Amino acid sequence: MRFAEARQSIVATVAVARRALETRTIAFVLVTLFAVAGPLEAAETQTRDEALRALAQPDVHARRDAASRLGEVGTMDDVRLLVRTLRDPDDDTRETAERALWRIWARSGDEAVDRLYAVGIHQMEEGELRQSIATFTRIIEQKPEFAEAWNKRATLYFMTGDLRKSLADCDEVMKRNPWHFGALAGYTQIYIQLEYYDRALDYARRALEVNPNMEGVRRSLMLLEHVQEQRRQHMI
Repeated sequence: MRFAEARQSIVATVAVARRALETRTIAFVLVTLFAVAGPLEAAETQTRDEALRALAQPDVHARRDAASRLGEVGTMDDVRLLVRTLRDPDDDTRETAERALWRIWARSGDEAVDRLYAVGIHQMEEGELRQSIATFTRIIEQKPEFAEAWNKRATLYFMTGDLRKSLADCDEVMKRNPWHFGALAGYTQIYIQLEYYDRALDYARRALEVNPNMEGVRRSLMLLEHVQEQRRQHMI
């Protein structure tokens, strides 16, 4: 594969991976914000502490239920444990833990901010990018410690081609949530666009260290390693 072809393939692969992450984020946010209460099942009656303990149980069903419950009641204090669960031997448990992380990250702890956040998400869905940027800027001004607002604005800046502002917002995400694999994948995509391939490679590795289940990022990592090898060979 020639260098130019490899670059095009990397850009396309990481773009797909990032869109998949953002699509899942929006879906999980909508579930979190607009779910209608229904009959409680056993897992839904668990307290947060019970769910945290169940996450370490040998019973795979207990771990799945615990991860799902933490998506409902978990806090940022639970992120480290859920990140560890992204390496669970059970596929469903890993997927549930990832969903739980997105749902926790989407909660600001302030009902008014959460309502405004839902407006920003709807604007993203409708392609109203400038309006959505303005909405997330308002959220950041009101609650600057809310990492996911910075992440959404970083995504929007990337979508509108403002890569420098996107990078700056990714930096703010990582200050507040160093486990944010979505932002790490975002760095990868930005640095590919800027043709800083060594930095893109570093962030792809960091993203997979946090969440090894991102196959799109893994494919991009392999392509970046291929490009890096090609460049080394051309320098010989």
